[in-house]
Amino acid sequence: MARFLWRLIDGVETALLLIASLGLFALMTLTFIDVSMRSVLNASVQPATELTRILMALVVFASLPSLMGRGEAIIVDLLDPLARRLRLARFQQGLVDLFCGIVLFWPARRLWVLVERARDHGEVTEFLQIPQYLVLGAIACAVVITGTVTIARGVLTLFFPHLAKE
Repeated sequence: MARFLWRLIDGVETALLLIASLGLFALMTLTFIDVSMRSVLNASVQPATELTRILMALVVFASLPSLMGRGEAIIVDLLDPLARRLRLARFQQGLVDLFCGIVLFWPARRLWVLVERARDHGEVTEFLQIPQYLVLGAIACAVVITGTVTIARGVLTLFFPHLAKE
């Protein structure tokens, strides 16, 4: 069962990192084309700002679950020396992961409210007429996945340290 879960997690992580990579490549290509057109033809790509916003959100939120799952988020380690000295480092890390994962469901819930509102009102982006609920929905899904991964990491750290991946 644990092997199946790790394969599932690895598959989801690979898919999300592929999405983030493709988004970053598209962002890089868009920027190159936009700058080149401004320099050579004195004309810019009209929806460049809109696409940049969407692609940046895609890159950030698609890579967030992997970042949190690997424990590579930025941390403030004020209490780490004390926890290590008291041999509570694993307990501290597990509780922090559980807390952070649970807290992430609040913004996900709020995002779903925005998704429903944008869908009900038919809100679309200015130039490309992309339905805004699609972008917001992708962000909300990524936040839910991040919260789930962070909670799983906390549970593994606290109760099954031998199964936790380093």
